[in-house]
Amino acid sequence: MIKKYIKRKIYLKKVKPFIDKDIIKVIVGQRRTGKSYLLFQIMDIIKEKHKQANIIYINKELNKFDNIKNYQDLLDYIKKQSKSKKRNYVFIDEIQDIEKFEKALRSLKAGGNYDIYCTGSNAHLLSGELATYLSGRYIEIQVFCLSYLEFLIFHKLENSQGALLKYIKYGGLPYLMHLELDDSIIYDYLQNIYNSILFKDVISRHKIRNFVFLENLVEYLADNTGSLVSAKKISDFLKSQKINISPNITLDYISFLADAFFVNRSPRFDIQGKKIFEINSKYYFSDLGLRHSIVGYKHIDINKILENLVFLHLQIRGYKVFVGKLGNKEIDFIGTKQGEKIYIQVAYHITKENSEREFGNLLEIKDNYPKFVVSMDEFIDQKGYKGIKHIHIKNFLTSF
Repeated sequence: MIKKYIKRKIYLKKVKPFIDKDIIKVIVGQRRTGKSYLLFQIMDIIKEKHKQANIIYINKELNKFDNIKNYQDLLDYIKKQSKSKKRNYVFIDEIQDIEKFEKALRSLKAGGNYDIYCTGSNAHLLSGELATYLSGRYIEIQVFCLSYLEFLIFHKLENSQGALLKYIKYGGLPYLMHLELDDSIIYDYLQNIYNSILFKDVISRHKIRNFVFLENLVEYLADNTGSLVSAKKISDFLKSQKINISPNITLDYISFLADAFFVNRSPRFDIQGKKIFEINSKYYFSDLGLRHSIVGYKHIDINKILENLVFLHLQIRGYKVFVGKLGNKEIDFIGTKQGEKIYIQVAYHITKENSEREFGNLLEIKDNYPKFVVSMDEFIDQKGYKGIKHIHIKNFLTSF
């Protein structure tokens, strides 16, 4: 297998410590984010380390593997390809399409002599089944769409305002590097990817019949990116459109979209009460280009688009991201990682009218963790304001 690729260094750094270790490597993420090519990159690392490594590769998106339908078929195939006197390296792409795959993984792991890597596009299925059968014996690594720095590398662009606008407008699916960055071409491609995700990972997997409601729900989430959302609020809106759907069904459908890594939930966190609210979360898209392919790219949406961009960058950087609540005020994002914390407000431009809100809300937080205001202002005072750093979105995406 000879594949040309650009290395995804962020994820290779996470995988490398576990190569040849007795732990299953599970790589998850939305379809078309580059999980398959990450497997090829790992294979090449292994072949450099072990010249005679026996690599067994299965890709459930290829017709040649259609006969592998369940865990027994998987075990039979792997055993036929295995070599008893060598360490076998097993790579399984889109493993969630194999019935009861977790039984095969447990059996292979128990038998020894296998180093196992697999990918999947369903968070609940993978984490749920593996947690049950392989608790403590696997590590999960999520692959995201391209970061801004990766986007520059993939598209051979200099870091500029024009490049940033392309990233904001078209998103970070890796395959875009092979296409002309033109609206009609890009959004046709993204619309096909959107339809594929919706059909394969949501409608088909969960046997959804009311796909018209599902599409309306996705459009609602796209229109309300960065707004507090509840199942009741959505149901009430749909009732106004003569669509009667219960809040419970709405919650189920949103969870299906999240399981497919299509949207991400950011729950609210009460900074004073130190508790997480279970209702009224915000939802952000895993790829801005896909969001725009649903409701269009409109400059009037720039504030919510920038929020989505900052949210994704924090996720790529390994933060758990919450929406902050401070009394009756809101902090756009609280990011937590390894005991550290940051607070971020996002705005298109800082004006006299919104300056007090963006900086003032952060000033009311009485701890010493870093606080940022991120905007697209052309001229920014590098000194910040009372200890709060003001940073351009381009610098935030490249240096934070």
